[in-house]
Amino acid sequence: MIQNRIKSFREFYPYYLSEHSKKGTRIWHYIGTTAFFMLLIAGVLSGNYNLFFWLPLAGYGCAWIGHFFVEKNKPATFQYPLWSLASDFVMYFQWLSGRLNAGR
Repeated sequence: MIQNRIKSFREFYPYYLSEHSKKGTRIWHYIGTTAFFMLLIAGVLSGNYNLFFWLPLAGYGCAWIGHFFVEKNKPATFQYPLWSLASDFVMYFQWLSGRLNAGR
């Protein structure tokens, strides 16, 4: 459970990673974040801004599958929405750059 004592992103991010300890959870996040960026880019390049409607579903839908069915925990998004969103992008780009494994 998230403690209300978390006061900074620097303190939050290690907690965020601990809530994504299983490989499957992180993979679901990577799928969702990739879909998010693909929809974002497709919407911008095509001018079809209706695609932006699907951004939250792509990102959060996949991530929540990982939390509810793989990790079996409650997403940190429910208590720390902005830090969780930022952490997802940090985790994603660390993974892409090889600085973070797919999971333990």
